[in-house]
Amino acid sequence: MDYLWLKAIHIAAVITWIGGMLIVAVTTTAFSAVAQCQTDTGRVAFFAQIRRWDRSITTPAMLTVWAFGLALAVTGQWFSQPWLSVKIALVLVLSALHGVLSGGLRRLALGQQPYGVATIRYAAAGIIGIVVAVVVLVVLKPF
Repeated sequence: MDYLWLKAIHIAAVITWIGGMLIVAVTTTAFSAVAQCQTDTGRVAFFAQIRRWDRSITTPAMLTVWAFGLALAVTGQWFSQPWLSVKIALVLVLSALHGVLSGGLRRLALGQQPYGVATIRYAAAGIIGIVVAVVVLVVLKPF
């Protein structure tokens, strides 16, 4: 596949993945602070819809990011570059955070308090900070 197509698909998947993670982070943070929605049925339906989005859009976007990102690294022969190692570590953190958020969303849908409430509370800021760091690494390739 052409390098520019790999890059375009990778960037589109990144935007979709990060957008989905931010939706889950903000939603989970907002509702973990609130004991109940107006009704149990309303809460379950709300979280079922958000979980459906996470499973059908956000998670496949994350997998696409990994597949096309690794393809770009192979095509660009960047595996010996230190900046790529740092980027991969940061993307691993984002992937783990996605798992924490998905688990928190699942628990909220069951009417339970999510694990790692402190982590979830600062997830949106962490996501944005990591994305900024990754963009700086990719654009500047500082080392």
